[in-house]
Amino acid sequence: MFDSGDYAWMMASSALVMFMTPGLAFFYGGMVRSKNILGMLMQNFFCLGLISVIWGAIGYSLAFGDAGNAGFIGNFEFAWMRDLVTEGGAGDVNNLLLLIFQMTFAIITPALITGAVADRMRFSAWVWFIGLWSIFVYSPIAHWVWAGGWLADLGAHDFAGGAVVHINAGAAALAAVLVLGRRKGWPEAQMPPHSLPWTLIGAGILWFGWFGFNAGSALGSNGLAVQAWSNTHMAAASAMLGWLVVERFKTGHATTLGAASGLVAGLVAITPCAGFVDGMSAMAIGAVAGILCFLAIQLKYRFRYDDSLDVVGVHLVGGLVGALLLGFFATSALTLDGRGSVFFGGTWSLLGDQVVASFASFGYSFVASAIILLVLKAVLPGGIRVTEDEETTGLDLSQHAETGYSFGDLAGMAHEA
Repeated sequence: MFDSGDYAWMMASSALVMFMTPGLAFFYGGMVRSKNILGMLMQNFFCLGLISVIWGAIGYSLAFGDAGNAGFIGNFEFAWMRDLVTEGGAGDVNNLLLLIFQMTFAIITPALITGAVADRMRFSAWVWFIGLWSIFVYSPIAHWVWAGGWLADLGAHDFAGGAVVHINAGAAALAAVLVLGRRKGWPEAQMPPHSLPWTLIGAGILWFGWFGFNAGSALGSNGLAVQAWSNTHMAAASAMLGWLVVERFKTGHATTLGAASGLVAGLVAITPCAGFVDGMSAMAIGAVAGILCFLAIQLKYRFRYDDSLDVVGVHLVGGLVGALLLGFFATSALTLDGRGSVFFGGTWSLLGDQVVASFASFGYSFVASAIILLVLKAVLPGGIRVTEDEETTGLDLSQHAETGYSFGDLAGMAHEA
């Protein structure tokens, strides 16, 4: 049961996490070419609409219904928001608050995948994919980890979404790029970001919103929320530095894109650990994530999978780093069952549970996402990918009949001046 302070904090945290999806849209939008910015923004913003309705109708119930049954998926006890009303009614206001908070997680998780499929996925295919993915992939994994499902029963820890959000989305992103194929001209053609200022603004919004993401997952206005808030910031800061040091050593430059990507890698990695580790451990986890995620994004050139905006390198790898390092850095005073980690007087059992949870989430998401995409590819008119001509024209015009920038008007104004 929540008190008034908890209600206030949880509603504020829900708003912060909701704001992260527009932030993600700008973070990714700045990195695509100008002809695709509206396509990227629309894919992200559309998640706010479709996933909200699905979550209220059945998603929350499938994820959190029949909590504690150590099973695969929930039931329909909360379907159509049944018995979830305000205090003036006869329903369960605490579950309504949890529905609102968890809805923002359900929205941003499929939105993360947009960075991998940038520049080439049909909008109609995206609509079908995220709707099905939310029901058949996100809700089951959320139940496994956060509603007393089989991974929670095993003893796995995931404070705010290392497995449920980042490994899940990263695995789906990898499946999507393999099914879709590479962008026209990649990797030979240069496809630089069209507006890094937009990317930095988006990164700043993500950093801001992540305090609701992680500290809100304490489910109350309490000391655990303070610990998670502090760890979130310290991990992001140290990850940015770790990424930039390696980037400077490897390329000779410390870039703004590297700073933005590095801090996001740290935020991803601390997400599963935020309430289970102390401050110095959070900095160590962030630094390791910044270094490893920078190295991981180089793999797409070696293995030639076109992860357009490095979702696999940052979210999948960052999520795995955080989930596994929890087994090394967690303190027994903060874990759910009092177990310590390898570095803090515990055994290897927590790490073993983290390995199982991480790879079970990865395997299920990858296979299920691939199946959904392959079915859609076979049954949707035109498939799931735009034509070569539409890709050349850009998603803004080909999918939405709009343009993000009116260069002609700007040129005319400059000529008149």
